Amino acid sequence: MTSTRSLIRRAGLGATAVVGALVLAACGDNGSGSTPSSAQTSASASAENTAGAHNDQDVSFAQDMIPHHQQAIQMAQMAAAQASSAEIKKLATRIEKAQDPEIETMSGWLESWGEDVPSSMPGMDHGGSDASPGMPGVMDTEDMDKLMEASGTSFDTMFLTMMVEHHEGAVQMAVTEKDKGRYGPAKKLADSIITTQTAEIKEMNKLLGRN
Repeated sequence: MTSTRSLIRRAGLGATAVVGALVLAACGDNGSGSTPSSAQTSASASAENTAGAHNDQDVSFAQDMIPHHQQAIQMAQMAAAQASSAEIKKLATRIEKAQDPEIETMSGWLESWGEDVPSSMPGMDHGGSDASPGMPGVMDTEDMDKLMEASGTSFDTMFLTMMVEHHEGAVQMAVTEKDKGRYGPAKKLADSIITTQTAEIKEMNKLLGRN
């Protein structure tokens, strides 16, 4: 009898151990198996949302940089017709080709965010502009009128001087976006603007004989 009870007791203990092992294995799968826990899923979703999120600075950057680029393109188009230097004409072509696609990109962001997209091009009517008067590097109506009336070497000097100032303003705006923006693609574009336009500033200063 004693022997039989001992066997039953050992069998019961063995069954308990097996159940315990299965429970532990199941817990282990939740933490490290192929099926993610709810906490892991939540963290992943949060990371994705953060990567695609934007803030007020991103909106301001796009809404300000679009008219800023539009004015640069208008100035570049003037250069195609009025500049006497082949180098300046080539530079103007590069500026237009670089900035026009960036306008489309930023317009797409604003549309997807449900924000207003600037439409008017600064200086086209020599009056109103979507660009803020205090926006860095933006030319006023008088400046644009003078540039439009200039020609030859006089135009060349005026164009380079104005575009250096214009580019410096764009770089300043891009630096602010890199520091305070949240939207990854916008910060990446800002970095590209800084790199490209800083190089063009050096090129234009060289053409002006400043270095």
